[in-house]
Amino acid sequence: MAGAPAPETVTVAVDANGADLGPAEVAAGAARAAESGVHVLLFGPEGEIGDVAPGVEVIPAPVSIAKAPDPVRAARSTPEASIVLAARAVAEGRAQALVAGGSTGTALAAGLFHVKRAPGIYRPALALPLPIPRNPVTLLDVGANTEVRPEHLVQFAFMGAAFVRAVLGIERPRVGLLSNGTEVARGSELVLAAHATLAERTADSDALEFVGNVEGDGVTAGAADVVVSDGFMGNVALKLIEGVSQTILDAVREAALSSPRSKLGGALLRPALRGFRAEIDPEEQGGAYLLGLRRLGVVPHGRFTRLGIGRAIERAALGVRQDVVGRTHQALAAAGALRTPPAAQAGAAPAEAATARGVVPPSGSATSVSPA
Repeated sequence: MAGAPAPETVTVAVDANGADLGPAEVAAGAARAAESGVHVLLFGPEGEIGDVAPGVEVIPAPVSIAKAPDPVRAARSTPEASIVLAARAVAEGRAQALVAGGSTGTALAAGLFHVKRAPGIYRPALALPLPIPRNPVTLLDVGANTEVRPEHLVQFAFMGAAFVRAVLGIERPRVGLLSNGTEVARGSELVLAAHATLAERTADSDALEFVGNVEGDGVTAGAADVVVSDGFMGNVALKLIEGVSQTILDAVREAALSSPRSKLGGALLRPALRGFRAEIDPEEQGGAYLLGLRRLGVVPHGRFTRLGIGRAIERAALGVRQDVVGRTHQALAAAGALRTPPAAQAGAAPAEAATARGVVPPSGSATSVSPA
């Protein structure tokens, strides 16, 4: 899985369906990315997309499965769907990365069936760098896997560490498990088993520093560079952080407008607060990285504007240039964290179909929403 040198111009396949603000807003985001030198293949309805900027090529694909109640069935039975066509473009080498917002489930299913898992990967995971002031942290999984086994969390730990090293340049990231206490004996059976394995596997590891369990407040307090969880708890933690942040920002705005004196003070603070808001804006991060496939995927939130969509495309292109997929896989191999393929069993379901059934949450579940 060692990556080949990245092409001078990176092509990103983008699903224009599924975004809350419609295909035209996705096209506007693609135009922003094209200005930075990214070539975009935009899959969606031509009539709704309209005219596009130089560097953006529209591939007619009006069919959307973003709201399908069963993403796996929809991805398998709707080959003309925009997300399926975008994923096939990546699988066939016409694009080097995939960007799809709106429905995590359909993006995962299309990715598994067409881009496919990288060799030795149990499950793909969604990794999201959280812009916590002074204490940035990457949280994974934030929505791909509602149910996991201990060996999945162990692989997520090495996967997250390799990703942070490649993208953020942290040479030996501190990695922790999300739990309800920092003590070794705290946590579910899943966390206890993963903790024991990670403690043993990382005792002399150069790949990461295992810091044990991390409580909820530790996620934002800098207890670790990478926090690992199953997709259900990771998504809950993410939504809680987002909700509290937005509530505090709204309260600050309300207080700043509550009286003439407050308005004067607010005017003085406005430049600093504007910079702070930009620093913690989830759209600036572009979305969550879909790790564990043979090519990189980025999943922006369905409510993102052209700013966030453009950033998602730019992040995907940057990930290709930095060979995130190849470097992550190399780090997993060096750490001995790749899965040994089991012997083929007669009558077993195809590997990717079985994996998709275990990974992709049903539409409308707590983890089927976009993760950023």
